[in-house]
Amino acid sequence: MKTRDATCACGQLSVRCVGDPSSISLCHCLQCQKRTGSAFGLAAFFERGVITVEGKASDFARPSESGFEVVFHFCETCGSTVYWEPERKREFIAVAVGCFAEPGFPMPSKSVFKEHQHPWISLPI
Repeated sequence: MKTRDATCACGQLSVRCVGDPSSISLCHCLQCQKRTGSAFGLAAFFERGVITVEGKASDFARPSESGFEVVFHFCETCGSTVYWEPERKREFIAVAVGCFAEPGFPMPSKSVFKEHQHPWISLPI
């Protein structure tokens, strides 16, 4: 079974994921844009039981655009958001796809909050 490691920019916080993600989602919500500093966020959802976290993380909780709380975990040293826990999907942990630093990572299967998508973005999903 494939194992993937996601790390923050400095390497202090890491997440090991065993197997393939249950889903991969591209999010255009305004909060993801603020969190990433990009035009969208990209998350791979793994079942809780296949995730191992190492290192020190701080967390930040906020309501999502759908009204459910999300708790984000980020590196205390470099500030990278590595993973988060969506209240709406308690059985899953979302991992920032960019933290895998794996260009061959599978593409997202869905795109959400498209009403906030920047008009210059063209996506196959």
